[in-house]
Amino acid sequence: VVKVLYDKLYENFVQEIDAIDNGIAQAEGEPRYALTTTLSARVGHLNPRWNDPNQDTEAGFKRAMELVGGEFMDRFDYYHRAWLPARVVVEDAIRRRFEVPTVPLPQGGCPWKEHVFSLEQELALPDPLQLVLFPDHSGQWRVQSVPAGPHTFQSRLPLPEPWRGVRDEELSQLTGIPGCVFVHASGFIGGNRTREGALEMARQTLAQRQRRGA
Repeated sequence: VVKVLYDKLYENFVQEIDAIDNGIAQAEGEPRYALTTTLSARVGHLNPRWNDPNQDTEAGFKRAMELVGGEFMDRFDYYHRAWLPARVVVEDAIRRRFEVPTVPLPQGGCPWKEHVFSLEQELALPDPLQLVLFPDHSGQWRVQSVPAGPHTFQSRLPLPEPWRGVRDEELSQLTGIPGCVFVHASGFIGGNRTREGALEMARQTLAQRQRRGA
């Protein structure tokens, strides 16, 4: 557990700060937009302004220590009490994936994506996982594609293109599935009022992929 949390905090907290401090670019080429609210940027804003009469940095340094220390402990608490326990939930769902054509999570809000990627390797799954099923806070159900990678918005298996951006009764008529709520314009997620409806959306999505691959 200690090593897992250590590695996680380094990867998702320390490494970013260290790279910025050492002038290492996040990616090759010109970024599409600027990141100006990172922890490093907020610490930098605690320095005296160039034209402030008082150029004492001690007060800002103390505020920076409180800021960074507080965020570090918040992140540690999250990974320890929320992210790490989710691994057991995700692993159990992966092992039950043959009961339904998705990874069936018991509730929404569970941080599943990183665990899916690591467990695919650790469990030596023969095929990449495609879809995840879970209820939302209102009691409706969602079917969501697993991302193509941990740091991309691309989906492994987006919902069918004709469904994207369509909602409610129009979507139900289009799919032949009662209770449809929406499909996102990019196809990465869709919703239905019932678990069975969301499952049927998943089944049709998988069937379409199989037809394309045939």
